[in-house]
Amino acid sequence: MAISLQEQLMKAGLVDKKKVKKLKAEKLQHKQNVKNGKATAEDGSQKQLELKRQREEKAEKDRLLNQQKEEAAFKKAVQAQIRQIIEMNRIPKEEGDIAYHFKDNKKVKQLYISQQMHNQLAAGLLAIVKLDERYELVAEPVAAKINQRNESYVLVCNDRQEDIEDEDDPYADFKIPDDLMW
Repeated sequence: MAISLQEQLMKAGLVDKKKVKKLKAEKLQHKQNVKNGKATAEDGSQKQLELKRQREEKAEKDRLLNQQKEEAAFKKAVQAQIRQIIEMNRIPKEEGDIAYHFKDNKKVKQLYISQQMHNQLAAGLLAIVKLDERYELVAEPVAAKINQRNESYVLVCNDRQEDIEDEDDPYADFKIPDDLMW
């Protein structure tokens, strides 16, 4: 003779007769509702709300993931544009004996160039950009284009300086020699 779970629970003292009758009545009511087609309205609405919430969470998660992928693709495209601009517009370095010192992150680097290139760098006509752990010289307008896309590539881009003489300059009579190197 098989003893039902409800009888076993009553013998163990975990449930009483009132609770058992209430559960049987609910179970019977549920079966009748299913026969009449009424059970899906109450039970289904909660399930549908839960499913809707889960779909919305998944859609939000997917949207964030797509946004991250688009940002990564955009950054990669910008880097490719910068690489192409530098490679197409780099100026061949003339090996010289003059060291031009500049800062890359927190380190001072030097580039040996000719006197003419040194003067152009100082005047703001040329700029130094970094491409894959090497340094390239480009014209100032090209450096401005690169700077619009990503500022971290341009290391040195001096402002163009025109020789403007100040009338009230007390040192106007003392010109700096052209061959002075510090």
